[in-house]
Amino acid sequence: MSSVKEQLIENLIEDDSKSQRKITIVGAGAVGMSCAICILLKDLADELALVDVAEDKLKGEMMDLQHGSLFFHTPKIISGKVDILTYVVWKLSGLPATRVIGSGCNLDSARFRYLIGEKLGVHPISCHGWIIGEHGDSSVPLWSGVNVAGVTLKTLDPKLGTDSDREQWKNIHRQVVERVYME
Repeated sequence: MSSVKEQLIENLIEDDSKSQRKITIVGAGAVGMSCAICILLKDLADELALVDVAEDKLKGEMMDLQHGSLFFHTPKIISGKVDILTYVVWKLSGLPATRVIGSGCNLDSARFRYLIGEKLGVHPISCHGWIIGEHGDSSVPLWSGVNVAGVTLKTLDPKLGTDSDREQWKNIHRQVVERVYME
C-alpha cells in the first residue's frame, strides 16, 4: 500500500540529486547569517549549506531558515560542523578562487580601520590597515602597513602596536577580536 505522500504527489521527472547552484557559508554568526538571508532572498542557490563549530547555534539558525523557506525558492537548506579557514575550503574544493569567498578578515579589517579612525578622531575612510590570518583570536594586525591619508603610523612611532607602545595601540586589535565573539 502506498503512503499518503506517494498518493498525493507523483513525480513526473526524476529528482535531480546534484545541486546546480550550491553555496556554503562557513560561520553562522551575524555576518554569515546576513549573507545567508541575502542569498536566499536573491534566489542565488538551489542548496544552501551552513558550517560552524557552535552546533546548537548552527542547528537553530538552520531550522529558522528551513522554517522560513516558504518565503524563498531555495529547496534545500542544510548545516554541518567544520572549523576551517576559507583557504582550506578553497584548496580542498577544487573550485576557482573566485568561487570561495571569506568575509572574516575583511570584516576584521573594516573594524580595525574604524577603531583607528575613532582613536585618531578621523573618518575611517582615511584610515588604512589590514588584519590577516583567521577571523578571531589568531588574527594578525599588520601594524607596518597602518596609514592615515598616506602617512604610515610606524614612521611616527616605531613602537606602534608593540608591548612598549605608550599609547597602547594593540588594544585596537584586542577590541577587534572581542567583537568577533559578540557575533
